[in-house]
Amino acid sequence: MGKFRLVRELWEFLKYRKRYWLLPIVIVLLLLGLLIIFTESSILSPFLYTFF
Repeated sequence: MGKFRLVRELWEFLKYRKRYWLLPIVIVLLLLGLLIIFTESSILSPFLYTFF
């Protein structure tokens, strides 16, 4: 049980099923999640609200 087991299983699913078009969607969702986690306790959060 490695730390990246979920990522590896997702990659195997995408490769086996030839669903490479899902990869950009997954990447964008991960980046949005990281943005939310990063700005939750950041001093920059009031400035990021102006973008949305």
